[in-house]
Amino acid sequence: MKFNDIEFDTYFKNYPDAKGFFGRYGGSYIAPELQTAMQEISDAYQTICKSRKFISELRRIRKEFQGRPTPISHLARLSDKIGTGVQLYAKREDLNHTGAHKLNHCMGEVLLAKYMGKKKVIAETGAGQHGVALATAAAYFGLECDIYMGAVDIKKQAPNVARMKILGARIIEVKEGLQTLKEAVDAAFAAYCREYKDAIYCIGSVVGPHPFPLMVRDFQSVIGIEAREQFIEMTGELPDAVVACVGGGSNAMGMFSGFLNDPVDIYGIEPLGRGPAMGDHAASLSFGEEGIMHGFNSIMLKDEKGEPAPVYSVASGLDYPSSGPEHAFLHDIGRVKYDMVNDDDTIDAFYALSRMEGIIPAIESSHAVAYGMKLAKTMGKGSVLICLSGRGDKDMDYIIEQYGIRE
Repeated sequence: MKFNDIEFDTYFKNYPDAKGFFGRYGGSYIAPELQTAMQEISDAYQTICKSRKFISELRRIRKEFQGRPTPISHLARLSDKIGTGVQLYAKREDLNHTGAHKLNHCMGEVLLAKYMGKKKVIAETGAGQHGVALATAAAYFGLECDIYMGAVDIKKQAPNVARMKILGARIIEVKEGLQTLKEAVDAAFAAYCREYKDAIYCIGSVVGPHPFPLMVRDFQSVIGIEAREQFIEMTGELPDAVVACVGGGSNAMGMFSGFLNDPVDIYGIEPLGRGPAMGDHAASLSFGEEGIMHGFNSIMLKDEKGEPAPVYSVASGLDYPSSGPEHAFLHDIGRVKYDMVNDDDTIDAFYALSRMEGIIPAIESSHAVAYGMKLAKTMGKGSVLICLSGRGDKDMDYIIEQYGIRE
């Protein structure tokens, strides 16, 4: 399929290019001493990803340890409630081991670290799912694990903090700035600058300097590959629309990668939060402009000084002032439509899926559920496939404290 002069049948061979660019987005904007470390990671990945032994081991882990493939569920009662005849489906990454999509790339990254002879993995986390997944992978492979997390997110995500500690990870509380995901990335990156000879920085999304947007997309592409095959098997056709939430964007790129070359509408959903004013949302692709942060060029939210703007989202995993460079590229060429959902609609969707289908979604995933429901109301017929990126166990205390239990 050709879209806006881009040949999508050869897309994955051409994007990113050798320097890590998706069009003008991506690249590697880091200190010279770290460029050597990043090149080491890139060279190791390009070697190992072609290795039959590596591929075989990762497939075994996914099947025997992660519980893949994760299923697709038909959300029949929720579809009936909407009442337009449009059918909603969910790709159940909440049923992946540790409760979210994050383990897909963490097992790959830590297997790579093991191959490179590293002794430690370092990462940031917002909602805690990446931290839990990396702590799980580190325990599986026997590596040390340091997780940097903002003080605000530590309070919001206490269950995941406890899980990381039980798994043997060291949690480093970040108290600078807004004390959320952006500051956690800053601190983790600074730690990696000090420890890169013995450690590897396992970025939690399709962000950061090359080769991480490529690596994480590749590891997460299992979502889209499975989903496409499963949906055709279930229904005999492709979905009319695919929807996923977007912060940094790893679950979305994993899901979208299976459908970019198909005549399917694709939607990436950002957090509108409390509204469009600066500091009340984290919708970088919708309100941002081109800029460099954390070693890569993308679309980001900026303040009046051109620095990363303060952001907010009810979902800790989405409160990041930029998005992956591939999302910026797909946004610019129009292949993916990026839209927003606010906090109120997100919480409504959280309860709707819980009550109608017996599935408690992560708040992050609830953004996609909310938009999928909204989209279904505008369609006269067809189907919508939602990436349910994680389960909501981690969010229940926060939901009850902030919103109460609805009658």
